[in-house]
Amino acid sequence: MQINSTIIFLLMSLSAISQNTEIIKGGTFVPLYGSDSSEVYVRDFELDVYPVTNEQYLNFVKQYPKWQRSKSLSLFTDKNYLRKWTSDTTLSSDMNLNSPATNISWYAAKDYCVCQGKRLPNMDEWEYAAMASQTMINAQRDSIFNSMIIESYELPKTYLKTIGSTYKNYWGIYDMHGLVWEWTSDFNSVLISGESRQDVDTERNLFCGSASVNATNLMDYAAFMRYALRGSVKANYSLQTLGFRCAKSINKK
Repeated sequence: MQINSTIIFLLMSLSAISQNTEIIKGGTFVPLYGSDSSEVYVRDFELDVYPVTNEQYLNFVKQYPKWQRSKSLSLFTDKNYLRKWTSDTTLSSDMNLNSPATNISWYAAKDYCVCQGKRLPNMDEWEYAAMASQTMINAQRDSIFNSMIIESYELPKTYLKTIGSTYKNYWGIYDMHGLVWEWTSDFNSVLISGESRQDVDTERNLFCGSASVNATNLMDYAAFMRYALRGSVKANYSLQTLGFRCAKSINKK
């Protein structure tokens, strides 16, 4: 009887976690003003309200031992994978269960989402959801919102904060800015390498600045930082400042 009760509790807990999403109504937007990006269309999709936590990832590696640190393949994870864990199934004493899971490779994050019946959001989906402020679907030209994003990127060790520490945006999503960078399914589809003329011009405009800095400049700068990070990592990399959340497609009948 006790065993059955435990199983029911675990199933209810897993169900609650898997349902912790919000629907993002699709639309069009320009992902990066400072580039030659054209307007893109994003379909309706579901997105996790919070980044995946240490506790959730701990439960995942217990259920899927192939992603435990000692068993993971170097092809899919680098030496920094789960590096702060004291064992395959034990977090270090200074890690909070409700902080975002970091030092996770793209391969591991992708498989985690698949095992939840979800997927990683693609880059356009993530950027579309992230451009929403507390009151606006598209706050790309809101100077206060953009300044807040830039300031959050400058804060140290934000990965130690617990989920829900930042604002809830228009869609009901927390922590899109101010906690950790996040993996996307196509993270390396746009490379800002600094080698092409377009890349150099973009860098000059964003980092050298102009006499007047407006909301568009700030949004370009923040977006460029995200694109630059995505272009600098490989799928097996694991960074202390890089986490993830899952998404789900909405199949309209």
